[in-house]
Amino acid sequence: MEGSRLLCLLLAFSGLLCVVLAAETPFMVVHKKVSLSKGKPDVERVAVSINLYNRGSTTAYDVSLIDDSWPSDTFSLVSGNTSFTWDKLDVGASVSHTFVLESKVKGLFYGRPALVKYRVAAKSVLQEAHSTPIPPLDILAERAPEKKYEWAKKLAAKYGPVTSVLTIVGGFIYLLVSPSKPGNSKSSKKRR
Repeated sequence: MEGSRLLCLLLAFSGLLCVVLAAETPFMVVHKKVSLSKGKPDVERVAVSINLYNRGSTTAYDVSLIDDSWPSDTFSLVSGNTSFTWDKLDVGASVSHTFVLESKVKGLFYGRPALVKYRVAAKSVLQEAHSTPIPPLDILAERAPEKKYEWAKKLAAKYGPVTSVLTIVGGFIYLLVSPSKPGNSKSSKKRR
Protein backbone atom coordinates (compact mmCIF):
# COMPACT_ATOMS: atom_id res chain seq x y z
CA MET A 1 0.00 0.00 0.00
CA GLU A 2 2.76 2.40 0.97
CA GLY A 3 4.85 1.35 -2.06
CA SER A 4 2.02 1.99 -4.55
CA ARG A 5 1.37 5.42 -3.02
CA LEU A 6 5.07 6.28 -3.36
CA LEU A 7 5.07 5.02 -6.98
CA CYS A 8 2.02 7.17 -7.84
CA LEU A 9 3.66 10.21 -6.25
CA LEU A 10 6.89 9.56 -8.17
CA LEU A 11 4.99 9.21 -11.50
CA ALA A 12 3.03 12.41 -10.85
CA PHE A 13 6.22 14.30 -10.03
CA SER A 14 8.01 13.03 -13.15
CA GLY A 15 5.02 13.94 -15.35
CA LEU A 16 4.97 17.45 -13.87
CA LEU A 17 8.71 17.75 -14.46
CA CYS A 18 8.28 16.75 -18.12
CA VAL A 19 5.54 19.37 -18.61
CA VAL A 20 7.67 22.11 -17.02
CA LEU A 21 10.74 21.21 -19.08
CA ALA A 22 8.77 20.99 -22.31
CA ALA A 23 7.16 24.39 -21.69
CA GLU A 24 10.57 26.11 -21.63
CA THR A 25 11.42 25.54 -25.29
CA PRO A 26 10.62 27.23 -28.57
CA PHE A 27 8.01 25.47 -30.68
CA MET A 28 8.50 26.22 -34.37
CA VAL A 29 5.62 25.99 -36.80
CA VAL A 30 6.88 26.12 -40.40
CA HIS A 31 4.42 26.47 -43.29
CA LYS A 32 5.58 26.11 -46.90
CA LYS A 33 3.35 27.34 -49.77
CA VAL A 34 3.95 27.08 -53.50
CA SER A 35 2.14 28.71 -56.41
CA LEU A 36 2.64 28.12 -60.12
CA SER A 37 2.33 30.70 -62.89
CA LYS A 38 3.13 30.60 -66.58
CA GLY A 39 5.13 33.48 -67.93
CA LYS A 40 5.98 32.09 -71.34
CA PRO A 41 4.58 29.01 -73.11
CA ASP A 42 7.60 26.84 -72.32
CA VAL A 43 8.53 28.26 -68.88
CA GLU A 44 6.70 27.94 -65.56
CA ARG A 45 7.51 30.05 -62.51
CA VAL A 46 7.33 28.57 -59.06
CA ALA A 47 6.88 31.06 -56.20
CA VAL A 48 7.80 29.54 -52.83
CA SER A 49 6.83 31.18 -49.55
CA ILE A 50 7.92 29.78 -46.18
CA ASN A 51 6.47 31.20 -42.96
CA LEU A 52 8.06 30.49 -39.55
CA TYR A 53 6.14 30.97 -36.30
CA ASN A 54 7.62 30.64 -32.79
CA ARG A 55 4.72 29.27 -30.73
CA GLY A 56 6.90 28.20 -27.78
CA SER A 57 7.64 29.98 -24.52
CA THR A 58 11.26 31.02 -25.19
CA THR A 59 13.20 32.75 -27.93
CA ALA A 60 14.86 30.70 -30.67
CA TYR A 61 18.40 31.75 -31.62
CA ASP A 62 20.51 31.16 -34.74
CA VAL A 63 17.47 30.25 -36.82
CA SER A 64 18.42 28.91 -40.26
CA LEU A 65 16.13 27.86 -43.08
CA ILE A 66 17.31 25.41 -45.72
CA ASP A 67 15.11 24.34 -48.64
CA ASP A 68 17.31 22.23 -50.89
CA SER A 69 14.53 20.17 -52.45
CA TRP A 70 14.77 21.97 -55.81
CA PRO A 71 17.23 20.16 -58.14
CA SER A 72 19.34 22.46 -60.31
CA ASP A 73 18.81 20.36 -63.43
CA THR A 74 15.04 21.01 -63.21
CA PHE A 75 14.80 24.46 -61.59
CA SER A 76 16.78 27.68 -61.91
CA LEU A 77 16.67 30.39 -59.25
CA VAL A 78 15.14 33.65 -60.51
CA SER A 79 15.02 35.72 -57.32
CA GLY A 80 15.72 35.23 -53.64
CA ASN A 81 17.65 32.40 -52.04
CA THR A 82 16.69 28.86 -51.00
CA SER A 83 18.31 29.36 -47.58
CA PHE A 84 18.17 32.18 -45.06
CA THR A 85 19.20 32.87 -41.45
CA TRP A 86 17.87 35.03 -38.64
CA ASP A 87 19.68 35.91 -35.40
CA LYS A 88 16.65 35.17 -33.26
CA LEU A 89 12.93 34.60 -33.35
CA ASP A 90 11.13 35.91 -30.28
CA VAL A 91 8.17 34.26 -28.59
CA GLY A 92 5.00 34.74 -30.67
CA ALA A 93 6.96 36.27 -33.57
CA SER A 94 6.78 35.20 -37.19
CA VAL A 95 8.99 35.73 -40.23
CA SER A 96 8.59 34.95 -43.92
CA HIS A 97 10.98 34.06 -46.69
CA THR A 98 10.16 33.89 -50.38
CA PHE A 99 12.01 32.95 -53.53
CA VAL A 100 11.08 32.35 -57.15
CA LEU A 101 12.23 29.50 -59.39
CA GLU A 102 11.77 28.75 -63.07
CA SER A 103 11.36 25.40 -64.71
CA LYS A 104 11.50 24.37 -68.35
CA VAL A 105 11.08 20.66 -67.63
CA LYS A 106 7.59 19.22 -67.99
CA GLY A 107 6.38 16.64 -65.49
CA LEU A 108 5.33 15.92 -61.93
CA PHE A 109 7.59 17.17 -59.13
CA TYR A 110 7.44 15.94 -55.53
CA GLY A 111 9.13 18.43 -53.19
CA ARG A 112 10.44 17.73 -49.69
CA PRO A 113 9.64 19.83 -46.62
CA ALA A 114 12.03 22.66 -45.78
CA LEU A 115 14.36 22.24 -42.80
CA VAL A 116 14.67 24.80 -40.01
CA LYS A 117 17.47 24.56 -37.45
CA TYR A 118 17.54 26.69 -34.32
CA ARG A 119 19.26 26.89 -30.99
CA VAL A 120 17.76 27.26 -27.52
CA ALA A 121 19.68 29.69 -25.29
CA ALA A 122 20.40 27.13 -22.56
CA LYS A 123 21.29 24.28 -24.95
CA SER A 124 24.13 24.14 -27.44
CA VAL A 125 22.59 21.38 -29.56
CA LEU A 126 20.70 22.51 -32.66
CA GLN A 127 17.00 21.69 -32.73
CA GLU A 128 15.24 20.85 -35.99
CA ALA A 129 11.78 21.53 -37.38
CA HIS A 130 10.34 20.57 -40.77
CA SER A 131 7.85 22.52 -42.82
CA THR A 132 4.51 21.30 -44.03
CA PRO A 133 4.79 19.21 -47.21
CA ILE A 134 3.70 20.61 -50.54
CA PRO A 135 1.37 18.78 -52.92
CA PRO A 136 2.88 17.34 -56.11
CA LEU A 137 3.49 20.06 -58.69
CA ASP A 138 2.49 19.38 -62.28
CA ILE A 139 5.01 21.57 -64.09
CA LEU A 140 4.01 22.88 -67.54
CA ALA A 141 0.76 20.94 -67.51
CA GLU A 142 -2.24 22.05 -69.53
CA ARG A 143 -4.74 23.59 -67.12
CA ALA A 144 -8.29 24.67 -67.71
CA PRO A 145 -8.75 28.43 -67.26
CA GLU A 146 -9.92 29.44 -63.80
CA LYS A 147 -13.59 30.13 -63.41
CA LYS A 148 -13.53 33.04 -60.98
CA TYR A 149 -17.24 33.75 -60.71
CA GLU A 150 -18.57 30.23 -61.12
CA TRP A 151 -19.96 30.17 -57.56
CA ALA A 152 -21.87 33.45 -58.17
CA LYS A 153 -23.39 32.03 -61.33
CA LYS A 154 -24.49 28.90 -59.49
CA LEU A 155 -26.10 30.97 -56.72
CA ALA A 156 -27.86 33.20 -59.27
CA ALA A 157 -29.17 30.18 -61.16
CA LYS A 158 -30.35 28.46 -58.00
CA TYR A 159 -31.83 31.40 -56.05
CA GLY A 160 -32.38 34.01 -58.79
CA PRO A 161 -36.11 33.35 -59.41
CA VAL A 162 -36.87 33.24 -55.69
CA THR A 163 -35.01 36.52 -55.16
CA SER A 164 -36.92 38.17 -58.01
CA VAL A 165 -40.31 37.08 -56.66
CA LEU A 166 -39.46 38.20 -53.12
CA THR A 167 -38.26 41.60 -54.42
CA ILE A 168 -41.48 42.15 -56.39
CA VAL A 169 -43.72 41.06 -53.48
CA GLY A 170 -41.71 43.21 -51.06
CA GLY A 171 -42.04 46.27 -53.32
CA PHE A 172 -45.79 45.71 -53.66
CA ILE A 173 -46.25 45.40 -49.88
CA TYR A 174 -44.16 48.56 -49.39
CA LEU A 175 -46.46 50.47 -51.78
CA LEU A 176 -49.57 49.26 -49.94
CA VAL A 177 -48.29 50.00 -46.45
CA SER A 178 -46.48 53.27 -47.02
CA PRO A 179 -48.56 56.40 -46.37
CA SER A 180 -49.45 58.50 -49.36
CA LYS A 181 -48.18 62.06 -49.58
CA PRO A 182 -50.78 64.77 -48.90
CA GLY A 183 -49.84 66.83 -51.98
CA ASN A 184 -50.71 64.04 -54.36
CA SER A 185 -54.33 63.39 -53.36
CA LYS A 186 -57.15 65.12 -55.24
CA SER A 187 -59.43 65.64 -52.26
CA SER A 188 -56.97 67.43 -49.99
CA LYS A 189 -57.44 70.94 -51.41
CA LYS A 190 -59.94 72.21 -53.86
CA ARG A 191 -58.78 74.78 -56.30
CA ARG A 192 -60.83 77.94 -56.45
